Amino acid sequence: MFEESVSLRVWKRFVQEGVIDSARINKRITESWHRCKRNQVNPYAGTGQVVLSGDALKRQKESSRHLLELALPQIDRLSPFIHDVGMIALVIDPEGYVLSMRGEKRALLAANEINFVEGVRWTEEEVGTNAIGTALMAKEAIMVNGTEHYSVASHHWSCFAAPIRDEAGGLLGVIDVSSPLERSHPQAMAIVMTLAYSIEQAWMKQRQQDELELLQRSVLLADEPERQLVVYNKEERVVYASADIRRLIAGWSGRTRRELAEYGLMEVRQAPVFSVRHNGLIGWLVEVAPGSTRAPRIFLSGSPAFQFKGEKGTSAAFASVLRELERIAPTDSNVVIYGESGTGKELVAQAIHDNSPRREGPFVAVNCGAIPRELMESELFGYVEGAFTGARRRGYKGKLAQANGGTLFLDEIGEIPAAMQVALLRVLQERKVTPIGSTEEQSLDIRVIAATHRNLRQQVSEGTFREDLYYRLHVLPVSLPPLRARKEDIPLLILHYCRKNGYAELELPDVLQKELLAYDWPGNIRELYNVVERLRVIPREDWKRFLFGLTQPDWIEDFSVSTHSGQSGTDLRLGAGHAANKPAFYEPDSLRYREQLERQTIIQALEKSGGSASVAAELLGIPRSTFYRKLKKYRL
Repeated sequence: MFEESVSLRVWKRFVQEGVIDSARINKRITESWHRCKRNQVNPYAGTGQVVLSGDALKRQKESSRHLLELALPQIDRLSPFIHDVGMIALVIDPEGYVLSMRGEKRALLAANEINFVEGVRWTEEEVGTNAIGTALMAKEAIMVNGTEHYSVASHHWSCFAAPIRDEAGGLLGVIDVSSPLERSHPQAMAIVMTLAYSIEQAWMKQRQQDELELLQRSVLLADEPERQLVVYNKEERVVYASADIRRLIAGWSGRTRRELAEYGLMEVRQAPVFSVRHNGLIGWLVEVAPGSTRAPRIFLSGSPAFQFKGEKGTSAAFASVLRELERIAPTDSNVVIYGESGTGKELVAQAIHDNSPRREGPFVAVNCGAIPRELMESELFGYVEGAFTGARRRGYKGKLAQANGGTLFLDEIGEIPAAMQVALLRVLQERKVTPIGSTEEQSLDIRVIAATHRNLRQQVSEGTFREDLYYRLHVLPVSLPPLRARKEDIPLLILHYCRKNGYAELELPDVLQKELLAYDWPGNIRELYNVVERLRVIPREDWKRFLFGLTQPDWIEDFSVSTHSGQSGTDLRLGAGHAANKPAFYEPDSLRYREQLERQTIIQALEKSGGSASVAAELLGIPRSTFYRKLKKYRL
């Protein structure tokens, strides 16, 4: 009660005077309140004003039909819990319109009182600071409780929201779980993040199935001898092409429409390709002809260059890896890729596939460390209709079957549980798979590429990884060098990342380039790209301090201590002991998914408590000793 009254006083002071004590409130809430003030949002209103109904709502739902089809089954799985604790779960499109609202009856009635209903546009501009609208603005998961809402209409609500992204990072929508404040649940944020993750995985799974369907249909569509045809996926990259075009262009798979135009190919006509499974668009069939205005660049002789979609760089360390990959790719033997997190193991696996005889087959990636153990069997082996409670009506084609005719990439193979190791070994030996609930075996023709940041040989000696499976996989081992062993590639990697994402090139002064080259990069290339993203959004005058904080943490701690002690009006919160110390891009990739959720929950609690560990521990309902142990575990 005391905390609520303090929060209410903070809200009243800001609304009346425009003054805010940032130490008492989450940074994202502070930013949102200021946006609401600038946009002249009425803090004493906050009920929904823009509400779609009838045909308008139907059209809005149709535009996000695939999102709803994937999200609603995930929500239904948790509906007993959502009803029991008195919450509602919502699916929101990227424009902020509520497409679906399900939950406990009393909570729905309470939501209706503020016009928080299906079809309403629930953005910051409409109703002020709220979990949905602020998550859309901040592009990250957020919780907004009570008087953290900018408008009084929502002061009695507790809301948690997280963005849903596609495989390229694009925003698909938002998932939200809300409840009256008195029924707020401590695990609500974990529920929201679990739902968002499940929907994203289902989205990627569908996209992979779409690619496989498009590839299977492409074989029939594109091999018409009288015409030259190209099949593109929805991202307008080549999936399949007529035989003449395959002979004409080395490394044709995965090229863009613009790249094909550079070979003098002119588009004559196109037709959309729709899925027979869900009737949605999955690609384009394009007829091409030799252009008359530009001479084609044709490679008629010699072996095609090794196709690698990343940046090859100039380092001897990675050049050696590429030469090894060129020897490995044409074979059909299993491969294990060793490397620290962030070194590009999946990119290397993709390169092996793209340069192999299986290049025209599917490349199916599975992160063994991200799949809950109880779902591992159904994810890999699939299941038939009625195999268990909650099974899909038409069953599910597992990853092993999806990869048939192509390559199966098993990332973080060291995380696979013992029972699944036995089942996977049997599949690799017999090249057959039996879906859950079925008695019919399906023949498999796959190449397996595994990857791990662990020492599999050590795991074998410790008894956590089967020796027979180790030898079945460990035929052609590849070791990727960490970024600290190929630092001369850093400028080229930055340039590659900027061009790939359409960013302006970063012009770093020599002194800052030296800082980048002096750093050991524990997060490797992934960390480097995160640093590039950070440099893009912070002012240039802060680059030096940011990079010095990255490469010389002792310097930052000294600077922080002197600032706190010497300037009473300044609190940079950069020294040891604060939750905000870690750079925003830090994320321990070795953590399992549940641990990542726990870490995120701890960070949220620290933000809510203003950095006080004792208050954060109380918010989470755990002893301080346990909380401090988790801080140490997650390097907070």
